[in-house]
Amino acid sequence: MSELSDFALIVLVVAGGSSLAILATQLGRRLPIPAPVLFLIAAAVVSDVWPALRDDVSIRTVERIAVVALVVVLLNGGMDIGWRRFRASMGPIVSLGVLGTFVTAGVMTVAAHVVLGLDWTLAGIVGAALAPTDPAVVFSVLGGREIGGRSGTVLEGEAGVNDPAGIALMLGVIELATHPDASWTVIVGDFAQEMAIGLVFGLAGARLIVPALRRVRLGSDALYPVLVLMLAAVLYAVTSVASGSGFLAVFIMGLVLGDATTPHQRAIERFHGSLAGLAEVTVFIALGLTVDITHLSAQTWRDGVLLGLALAVVARPLTVALTLVRTALSRPERAFIAWSGLKGAVPILLAAFAIIEGVHGADRVYGLVFVAVLFSVLGQGTLVPWVGARLGIPMQDPVETPQSR
Repeated sequence: MSELSDFALIVLVVAGGSSLAILATQLGRRLPIPAPVLFLIAAAVVSDVWPALRDDVSIRTVERIAVVALVVVLLNGGMDIGWRRFRASMGPIVSLGVLGTFVTAGVMTVAAHVVLGLDWTLAGIVGAALAPTDPAVVFSVLGGREIGGRSGTVLEGEAGVNDPAGIALMLGVIELATHPDASWTVIVGDFAQEMAIGLVFGLAGARLIVPALRRVRLGSDALYPVLVLMLAAVLYAVTSVASGSGFLAVFIMGLVLGDATTPHQRAIERFHGSLAGLAEVTVFIALGLTVDITHLSAQTWRDGVLLGLALAVVARPLTVALTLVRTALSRPERAFIAWSGLKGAVPILLAAFAIIEGVHGADRVYGLVFVAVLFSVLGQGTLVPWVGARLGIPMQDPVETPQSR
């Protein structure tokens, strides 16, 4: 019975903590503190109080949990946006999501090398890790309110595009760091190939999946949302095995599904919206368990905050200025997008990739990225509603319909 008791204790901690975390998501409506940062800090503190939790959960296990969670979040994010909204803002989304990823990574690489004195290899790892944004954190700060104009669509779409782009870039940088014969030419070629395959597989998969959902007849209505999730997982796996970006393929599938007319569409959307919320909570808790927050050195805290400041006042504004210069977005919208480029779970996940692949010095990078994300979510995130109000960006509570109750 000892094994059953030990496992029951793990179930109690995980299920109880997750239940409290889900209930804590409502804090975003009452407090200016973003809920995700509460999960991250709480998990890090708990793992310090009970070190056995951190010892039992390996970095590779957390990485796999984060990958699954990211698939769920990207699928739901694509469904929330829909192809029509995405197409209307495709120019700024793709420019900011792809080109902006490289600009941010480049600026942060230089900052990590010049300001922190890291060698170019570790600086490149830091830059690639901090390139992707996480607008899901922004919307938790806004307490579920909708952002008027195109800026909200651009922020959501950017996350769907630059998360896959950032992951592909990080894998290339890690290849460069761990293989002496690797070159930037090969890395850029692999990046382009991975994104292209992800795009093709995503479009092809959506063209097959949507008609299939219209024709298939299942024994229970509740199975349709589960089927969509399983098909998304299959698409991710097939695309990844084909050396493409499975994350991009899943996001594109979500975009197409968002505007498609399929049986039980409302049930599918509600199921995946709830599941994405749970996935976000889970990944922040899992990543927090890997951080020994009480043993982070004063230098790590200082350097991480410096990276966060460089992101907020240099890298992000410069990226937005360069990539959105020819768009029809107003200056207040661009300023809001620049301020709202918050970091979240994906940068920590990317830093975990470096540890798993055995990059020398990756442990220090992990601590720096954790502190920079904490600064971004807590420092910038709490000010997003205030900045939006000062810039005149319309924000309102979503209209409640009988179907949404």
